[in-house]
Amino acid sequence: MNRDQYVPQIPYGTRDLLPREAKQKRTVENSLADLFTKWGYEEVITPTFEYLQTLSIGAGDEMLQHVFKFFDKNNRILVLRPDMTTPLARVAATRLKETPPPVRLFYLTNVFRHELAQAGRQCEFYQAGVELLGASDPAADAEVVALAVNAMLESGLANFQISLGQVEFINGIMAESGLEAEYRHKVKHCMVTRDLVGLGEILSQCGLSTGTQKLLQRIPLLHGRNDMLDQAYHLVQNDLSRQALDNLADIRRLLTGYGVDQYVNFDLGIIRDLDYYTGMVFEAYTPGLGFPLCGGGRYDKMVAAFGIECPATGFALGIERVLLALERQGININIKAKDVYIAWKQGLLSKAIATAQEQRGLGRIAELALGPQTRDQAEVAQRERGYRELIYIE
Repeated sequence: MNRDQYVPQIPYGTRDLLPREAKQKRTVENSLADLFTKWGYEEVITPTFEYLQTLSIGAGDEMLQHVFKFFDKNNRILVLRPDMTTPLARVAATRLKETPPPVRLFYLTNVFRHELAQAGRQCEFYQAGVELLGASDPAADAEVVALAVNAMLESGLANFQISLGQVEFINGIMAESGLEAEYRHKVKHCMVTRDLVGLGEILSQCGLSTGTQKLLQRIPLLHGRNDMLDQAYHLVQNDLSRQALDNLADIRRLLTGYGVDQYVNFDLGIIRDLDYYTGMVFEAYTPGLGFPLCGGGRYDKMVAAFGIECPATGFALGIERVLLALERQGININIKAKDVYIAWKQGLLSKAIATAQEQRGLGRIAELALGPQTRDQAEVAQRERGYRELIYIE
């Protein structure tokens, strides 16, 4: 095929953001950066790619199956970052280990995963998120959940719900039942995917008592408000599961102080799809999307994998998913309007340049015509280019 016949294409799972989409994305990102900063979080930027060995320490096996791999000139395997939690754990363990805890970090960046491209998720996608490192008590988890609620409100969403779970609730039941590791993995996978039929089939094969099978099958259906926690407390006898429920109750009480408890429900079937979560987990949903906008939780063992004992909790918010939710709910993003188009008659370019600089100095968005125009031409250009005002130099 010669050059004249070639039609340029972009790789599968990527997309171009045209000016309006780019403005919407940047508007949301800027508002989130301001919000995170007000809560005492500081931005960190990490390399777009990491060594596979580094990601293997922190990320779970499931995550590593979806990474983009390539080689450097020394034949070491590199991967495009599939998330930001592992890179920030590396930073905390190596570059920030002398920083007094707690350490509050945020990021706004792109990440990469081999996935089936769909609405709201490509192979390259954008995330905003925070990590709170060095604090293990419920106050840290409550802060992260409250900040996630405020992040969605700041983005323009009002109709959404946070679902809180606790992985130790399920782990306690499995440990008490004596369920073998092979079956634990299969049971967790069915719960993550909400495959209730598959869950029933696996439980029927693993030799558990009828009562334990029924309890495990019931877990994905345990969602609601405080009364559901009380109900779940009486369904289990082991200390680990009951401590997990107490932890959720403590977090919920603190969220009341933040004034966001109306956005929060419990869902004990949420265990997330990553191996590193160790306590509270949560997801955020909004009408019109069949997938979570936001997700996160506690991951106390991640930084320890890099040699530093450090409890941690955090969340990631999908920027494209927020934009898609806003679009489907008919919510407009307040993009700063373009202020003034400056056109000029033949021979008056220098005066037009001075006028443009003056307008920009006043903080206005000003575009300068690059060639002379008549007033009629200038008025047409002003409308076509979306400017509210015309300054015509004559």
